[in-house]
Amino acid sequence: MTDVIIIGAGLIGVSLGLALRRRGATVLILESVEPGREASYAAAGMLAQCDPHLPALLRPLALASAKTYPEFIRKIEGESGQRIDYRASGTILLVEAATGAETSDLKVACPESRSLGADELAALEPDLQCRSRRAIYLPEAALDPRQLVTAALTAAKHLGINLANGSSVIELLVANGRISGVRTQQKRFLSPIVVNCAGAWAGHISPRRLPIRPVKGQLLAVAPQTSHDAHGNPATQQTLQHVVRAPEVYLVPRSDGRIVIGSTLEEAGFDKQVETSTIQRLQSAAISLLPEISNCKILETWAGLRPATPDLLPVLGRTEIHGYFVAAGHYRDGILLAPITAEIISQIIGGLLPEFDLSPFAPSRFV
Repeated sequence: MTDVIIIGAGLIGVSLGLALRRRGATVLILESVEPGREASYAAAGMLAQCDPHLPALLRPLALASAKTYPEFIRKIEGESGQRIDYRASGTILLVEAATGAETSDLKVACPESRSLGADELAALEPDLQCRSRRAIYLPEAALDPRQLVTAALTAAKHLGINLANGSSVIELLVANGRISGVRTQQKRFLSPIVVNCAGAWAGHISPRRLPIRPVKGQLLAVAPQTSHDAHGNPATQQTLQHVVRAPEVYLVPRSDGRIVIGSTLEEAGFDKQVETSTIQRLQSAAISLLPEISNCKILETWAGLRPATPDLLPVLGRTEIHGYFVAAGHYRDGILLAPITAEIISQIIGGLLPEFDLSPFAPSRFV
């Protein structure tokens, strides 16, 4: 018997496990595949709390989560002993010059945003080609989600969180309206509290199913061709300093010189196949913004599955089954919302009242 069972070892589940363990709870995380290798591993790592397309109801959570990220990173680095590539350089958002409504909404959502003149843009990103578009600076950060989830899993191990991979939960154990644990294909695990953090698979657990579906995204990573300094050592070339977002593509730089390019939004079920034509289209769009990418080599291509709900809002909070909670359906913002989700759900489990109104995200809206 453990205090809390968490279904899913992505960043949401592991972050929640860490928050609960810091509060003294014993935690077991169940994962059907290799921990941290689904949506968290596939994400680009933008912390886009200023995204004008972010649902208005979600914005307070997004802003709060982004604000707490430096401390969130610091704790995980300290508990894991691993460094996480976190860059607070900002985002350059490219919009059509004639678009007024979007930029007006953006100013309301992110008062710190500002338009960039041609000279300032050239100083920030001299190789960026904007054509007739407006450039807007957003005070956002980005990180390497693979490093983050790896460090979080290491921190979980160091703090004594138990993790069982290869354990696919197929059913909740419920008696008299109360949760008593879960059943996998191999065995039963008992606990008075269960939290569903299963991402795109969160809707498949009986008997409390949820309308969460996968939305496929294809990405690629490129890097400059290796050069060497005067002493013959490999030299890191930084082609891009800021995240760049345009309607057709986004570019996310890493500190080691890599650039992640994405992404598609495809209703393709659980298909994670990478399509050559799609990768070529993304690469071409990236080159049109940053011609230097034509000289880069492709390091990797991949696809991930974002967990989406019908209203594109996450599912957060307690269910009508006593002791059963959900923290899933974060769609495109799982990395961004991980710290605040962990804090809120751990507060609710501990009997505390969270400072945010969670009624728009309640599981009961899908009953």
